[in-house]
Amino acid sequence: MTSGSAPTEKSSPENPSAENSSPIRLGALEQQVMDLLWDDGPLTVRQIIEASEADPAYTTIATVLTNLERKHLVQRERRGRSVFHTPIISREEHAATLMQKALVNGGDRAASILHFVEGIGAEDVELLRNYLDSKGERG
Repeated sequence: MTSGSAPTEKSSPENPSAENSSPIRLGALEQQVMDLLWDDGPLTVRQIIEASEADPAYTTIATVLTNLERKHLVQRERRGRSVFHTPIISREEHAATLMQKALVNGGDRAASILHFVEGIGAEDVELLRNYLDSKGERG
């Protein structure tokens, strides 16, 4: 999903299987690698190492990418002699999934939503209001 587009429902009463799956949590290095992939697009292991602030070992990044593949967040694509790694879901989709899981695990879903909305800024409230208004106009 790109910024500004309508969010997709990953879990809902109509899609209970999504609610029952575990959230995809990322370790610190996994998060750094995903941030690079989300920001820069498909990258090789060597390009990830060069873009990293630290100087991780090649095998460390290769292992992280294998773990991200296992979590269905990254896919490999061979281009000539190089292997590029591409995120399968967007940063926004990943964040939305984490929020959905937090609501499921939060107990009182309505109370959690209200507390969340109370904690966001006026700009985000306006964004949410505009989205809900446009969704109401469509049906």
